[in-house]
Amino acid sequence: MDMQQQPGQSGQQNMMMEPPQTLSTKDQLYLSDMLNWNLTAAKKANFYAEQCNDNDIKSACQRVAQMHEHHYQTFLSHLQQHTQ
Repeated sequence: MDMQQQPGQSGQQNMMMEPPQTLSTKDQLYLSDMLNWNLTAAKKANFYAEQCNDNDIKSACQRVAQMHEHHYQTFLSHLQQHTQ
């Protein structure tokens, strides 16, 4: 089966090169959810690191926690910029 392009479609989709200056309510709710998910993941990873006796696994859990904390801070700063 030959996949041909439909009339009126270009080979490239219209992609945003930069995020919009304003956030919709839906965007803000999604970012809020992302904050909660990353905070929960960071707390769980820290908890597991504290429970671990194996230093390699403990270190991996701590790196995971740091990654989620970094994501949390990134989302938080993005939200704060757009809610002022």
